[in-house]
Amino acid sequence: MDFRGKNVLVVGGSSGIGLKLVSMLASQGAQIYNASRSKSEDWPDGLIHIPIDVLSNFDLLAEQLPGNLHGLVYAVGSINLKPFSRYTEEDFINDYKLNVTGAARCIQLAYRSLRNSGSASIVLLSSVAAKTGMPYHASIAAAKGGVEGLALSLAAEFASQNIRVNVVAPSLTDTSLAGNLLNTPEKREASAKRHPLGRIGKPEDIASAISFLLSDESGWISGQVLGIDGGMGNLKTL
Repeated sequence: MDFRGKNVLVVGGSSGIGLKLVSMLASQGAQIYNASRSKSEDWPDGLIHIPIDVLSNFDLLAEQLPGNLHGLVYAVGSINLKPFSRYTEEDFINDYKLNVTGAARCIQLAYRSLRNSGSASIVLLSSVAAKTGMPYHASIAAAKGGVEGLALSLAAEFASQNIRVNVVAPSLTDTSLAGNLLNTPEKREASAKRHPLGRIGKPEDIASAISFLLSDESGWISGQVLGIDGGMGNLKTL
């Protein structure tokens, strides 16, 4: 895939899936704008960092974006797992703000630049848990369900401006965010066995799918939720 001459905003590209995506897109010629609280020593040369906190401070985002933006990826997320009886109202509100409200606000601020490009792609991140019932996932599943609803509505609204909107829904992926779920060999083995393809996800699995949805090769795809989940969402092999 060729991203030469393309400007792409990655929100949350300092670690995990977002960091892998930044490296992948940069190697394919994209000019990367990253918006996040923290920096990474592993960023490629030429990346433009915009320091924001998606829960509170968006002021710098619109000011530092280019006039034309060809792609936007909201790679911010959370893993807040506990029994339903232990969730507080704040848990649900915080997960919703981080995953849904943050994405919506970033898209609003980037909308003019996306429209100016003449052809743009937005990719949001959901979770296999949004459509596959899993215990202890009530808050994040509710929030990611909101992400998918937001994406479908925007895909319809933005179609006339040639702005595509899609969602990637991963299962458990080997990132720092999932560290507590994968911090022993026993946990890793058990998690791998729950997936029909017999392993947990790698950041590059998800980043590759996002890269495709940003590219011209996916120019006739919009309003879709793509499960990158080792088969967990649709397959039952036991």
